[in-house]
Amino acid sequence: MSEVTIYTKSWCPYCQKAKALLDSKQVTYEEIDVGHDPEGQAAMAQRAHGRSTVPQIFINGTHVGGCDDLHALNDAGKLDTLLAG
Repeated sequence: MSEVTIYTKSWCPYCQKAKALLDSKQVTYEEIDVGHDPEGQAAMAQRAHGRSTVPQIFINGTHVGGCDDLHALNDAGKLDTLLAG
């Protein structure tokens, strides 16, 4: 089983879209809401190579990127392989 972490903000529509894709694939993930957590936001940005927008998604420790990146992987048929480990 893959280890998936997604950094979000509760009001973010892109976060909801990314989570909906993961949910549709029945993926269990750890959600870290950085909406009111400046330290968490900074830690996310450091882990995401300076990217400070949400969502930021990690699969098995690999930085996937944001919502568009996740959907692009899915559209290319690569997301299921990445999730399979």
